[in-house]
Amino acid sequence: MKKSTNDMTQPPDLRTKTGTGPIRRTHPVYQNSLPPCNQACPAGENIQEWLALAQEERYEEAWQHLVANNPMPAVHGRVCYHPCENACNRAQVDQSVSIHAVERFLGDQALLHGWKTTFTAVPSGKKVLVIGAGPSGLSCAWQLRRLGHEVEIHEAGPMAGGMMRFGIPAYRMPRDVLDQEIQHILDTGITLKLNQKVNDVLKVKTEYGFDAVFLAIGAHLAKRIDIPGRDAGRILDAVSYLSAVEQGDVPKLGRRVAIYGGGNTAMDAARTAHRLGAEEAVIIYRRDREHMPAHQFEADEALEEGVIINWLRTIRDIDGTTLTIEEMEIDDNGRPQPTGRYETLEADSVILALGQDVDLSVIARIPGIELHEDGVVVVDEHMMTSVPGIFAGGDMVPSERTVTVATGHGKKAAQHIDGWLRHQPYRKADTNAGIPYSALNLWFDTDAESTSQPVVTPEQRDGFDEIIGGLTATQARYEAARCYSCGNCFECDGCYGSCPEDAILKLGKGRGYRIDYDKCTGCGACYDQCPCHAISMVSEVVDNEYTF
Repeated sequence: MKKSTNDMTQPPDLRTKTGTGPIRRTHPVYQNSLPPCNQACPAGENIQEWLALAQEERYEEAWQHLVANNPMPAVHGRVCYHPCENACNRAQVDQSVSIHAVERFLGDQALLHGWKTTFTAVPSGKKVLVIGAGPSGLSCAWQLRRLGHEVEIHEAGPMAGGMMRFGIPAYRMPRDVLDQEIQHILDTGITLKLNQKVNDVLKVKTEYGFDAVFLAIGAHLAKRIDIPGRDAGRILDAVSYLSAVEQGDVPKLGRRVAIYGGGNTAMDAARTAHRLGAEEAVIIYRRDREHMPAHQFEADEALEEGVIINWLRTIRDIDGTTLTIEEMEIDDNGRPQPTGRYETLEADSVILALGQDVDLSVIARIPGIELHEDGVVVVDEHMMTSVPGIFAGGDMVPSERTVTVATGHGKKAAQHIDGWLRHQPYRKADTNAGIPYSALNLWFDTDAESTSQPVVTPEQRDGFDEIIGGLTATQARYEAARCYSCGNCFECDGCYGSCPEDAILKLGKGRGYRIDYDKCTGCGACYDQCPCHAISMVSEVVDNEYTF
């Protein structure tokens, strides 16, 4: 008779006797799978892991696991658009787990209590230059330090943070929180040089002995648009306007301000102008609300604060303070088409929020570097450009331009830079397929709606104080407990209690279970009782042949 296995993840030898009782055709195997939240996270966080720790009130340990992948949880808990929650299986029952709120809670707790991370990596003797101190550059630098490399960041601007500081207003991203998390990154031994624009990458790399370079320059240049007469009035671009506000050099816009664009930056520019004295902030956007690039909650908050949004409108001409506006209509393909119907709008200033480009002058002296037609850098699957040792990420490569995507790029690039420096190419570990809601077997009570974060009323939003509050410890623990642990065993004892053959053995808290295959008849009771699909039924040999 086959000896029982001591590893809950390993199947029995399929060529041996198939157990007592009826001949087994399938047998259960504990097999952890990728949760949909983890799969959807652009930063590559192990969300389910730190949620489980937070549920047990092991908050510092949860934070340590979180920052292993993302060094700025207090920032991301505020500004990330949380695609993880869009993927959460819980949404099929009531509401998604408020992952971003728990992440923010852990980040804020770390700042409150001064939690620190420790590195155990042996110094590699290698030195990496990171150009740009935005989310991608900071993330890459953090991960490289964790891997034992010396890192130096050169930032052209006067402060670190990139678009987190100069593109996101303080009412969404408090500056003290941003500053503290950046400082925590730098405290690991990273050198930051501000007002240090790199004009010749290869020269700096050679002269200062850098072994590799990561390009992480943000998209700070406003896209240009041809509007007849546009120089006649006071016209600014949204990024320059928000940056000037951040640095205390607030432009005078007048009583009525028009904002041209429908993205999140347009919403932020309008809301900022309204806070700084504009009696009327009007957004003009050529599509309807359904097709706007801004997130719905951004538009909701802007409207709550008194911002006016004129959908299906485009600016055709500017004559002093008079704007000629043409009405648009959406065709069957969702594209705006002109109607020939016009109206006028008076505005003392116009803010253009039509997107941004990356200043690629920094790579002009790198021979052989390949660019896409749309003006971003070509990188391979290792985040390396066409020039060996020069890597790029964030806004510089084709991708969605968000803080979390940029953070994920920094992490990915660091892993590949490390592999390149050590001549051991990085290979991402294989994971099992994600678990959809249909694979779950939720036998326990699931009626537990999400916790709402406190929100400052629109009437009280007269400055740049934060408008959304955080969760209490009790609320954070409750929210973490709403996680279904999709695809991963959380030791509920469902399998243990349902097995009619006593083939499931408990190994102790945190150690899971073992299956005694000498007793197992393959009845599938454990599989049926597993709420999170952490058990799979695997086919066995029948008549000396494998079945699949």
